[in-house]
Amino acid sequence: MQFNFDESAPLYQQIADQLEEMIFAGGFDEQAQVPSTTQLSQQLHINPATVLKGMNMLVDKGLLEKRRGLGMFVKEGAQQKIMEQRKESFYNDYVKSLLVEADKLGITKQHLLELIERGEHDGTINH
Repeated sequence: MQFNFDESAPLYQQIADQLEEMIFAGGFDEQAQVPSTTQLSQQLHINPATVLKGMNMLVDKGLLEKRRGLGMFVKEGAQQKIMEQRKESFYNDYVKSLLVEADKLGITKQHLLELIERGEHDGTINH
């Protein structure tokens, strides 16, 4: 398990983001136990309260669950939940602005679809 930190966000947010990415990528199976706050704080040389704050963010998002006396576990359906959240973010962050810009440029829906197909054929995306 590898964590990479930078100055772009608070450490607890980066811990939450990276744990979420690990869950999404299959680094932790659903119902699997994640490392304890103590384990992570010792491994990363970070205050346990900081680690706990990041993990609690994932509890609040419904991705981790606390099992009294056992630790934190990935909730059933966590990967799907992350996928749905990311799809919604993709729509809000990219599709909406794409449509606004396309409208400004007078690009029709048909032309936009042609541009997407062009991206598929020129190797921009891989299926």
